[in-house]
Amino acid sequence: MTDSLPPCPQCSCEYTYEMGALLVCPECAHEWTPVTEDVASTGDGVIRDAVGNVLADGDTVTVVKSLKVKGSPTGIKAGTKVRNIRLVSGVGDHDIDCKVDGIGPMQLKSSVVKKA
Repeated sequence: MTDSLPPCPQCSCEYTYEMGALLVCPECAHEWTPVTEDVASTGDGVIRDAVGNVLADGDTVTVVKSLKVKGSPTGIKAGTKVRNIRLVSGVGDHDIDCKVDGIGPMQLKSSVVKKA
């Protein structure tokens, strides 16, 4: 390997390894995507999905992991398509405003969706 992986942002462990699109720390079990770290360091304001695709208003996205929702017995299951998203900034870490079928209007994190 000619390129080295960055150390863990939480515990500074130098023995990180790749697992698919994620980087994983074996000491503290922290998982992160290198694309998100690069965007945070540049501060260009671009919102990206879980795999690094640039999101825009009106896009259709797919939820990549099941989410619990207060007041809903089922929550949002992985694979659920969400159409016509709207990007918002400054609302904590939830940067997508959308309407999920069967749930209603809500906000999602870009780290739990993938562009469809």
